[in-house]
Amino acid sequence: MKINGNSLRVGNIIEHKGHLWVAVKTQHTQPGKGGAYLQVELKNLRDGTKLNERFRSSESVERVRLDEVPYQFLFSDDDMHTFMDSESFEQISLTSEIVGTNSLKYLQEGIPFTLQIYEGEVVSVSPPKTIILEVVEADSVVKGQTASSSYKPSILENGMRLLVPPHISAGTKVIVRTEDDVYLERYKES
Repeated sequence: MKINGNSLRVGNIIEHKGHLWVAVKTQHTQPGKGGAYLQVELKNLRDGTKLNERFRSSESVERVRLDEVPYQFLFSDDDMHTFMDSESFEQISLTSEIVGTNSLKYLQEGIPFTLQIYEGEVVSVSPPKTIILEVVEADSVVKGQTASSSYKPSILENGMRLLVPPHISAGTKVIVRTEDDVYLERYKES
């Protein structure tokens, strides 16, 4: 679907120079001389390389729609990671390169992921927005620190380092926002 170069927004996926790109940042610029343009930072969906492009209102770009299919992570075998379609139970194995570094750290058996598919080919894998992980190691609280602004380092069950509030100790489950690896809250079992 062709769209105007100026109407590109963050998160839009376009086909440009023979590759699929996602718009990461956009900024409208109107210089003193010449026409206005949209400065866009693009990220390649396949290899993660970045590209800065200028799109004028007279240009059009090809916006791409991806099919998003829910899959469940099953297991990893070296560099291959196997997912199962939640509806058809069909299994698919993907390389670490396709899964991506952000999703790799959240691979746990049974976790639901979203696979983005373009023309029958998986182009990216997205973890859920939040995930529950157990703290396996947490530094002790330094006496005299105030609880409001001090966070302490911890290590989660997947090996990831995370800053958590002083009241969190080893064995506690926490909710992590996967988009930027940030502690949200303590997990309360119901």
